[in-house]
Amino acid sequence: METVYYTVQKLDGDYAVLLSDEGVENRVARALLPEETDEGVRLKCEFFSYMVVDN
Repeated sequence: METVYYTVQKLDGDYAVLLSDEGVENRVARALLPEETDEGVRLKCEFFSYMVVDN
């Protein structure tokens, strides 16, 4: 499984709209994201686990 980096574009109710570095938009349930997730935060996804990064 490859590592993918995202930027949180928008929080929309129970979902977050993420934009990958490759330009692919993805909607993810907020329950799967770290508690500190907010708009503009960078996330790293590995093996379907998300973590906040300081890139």
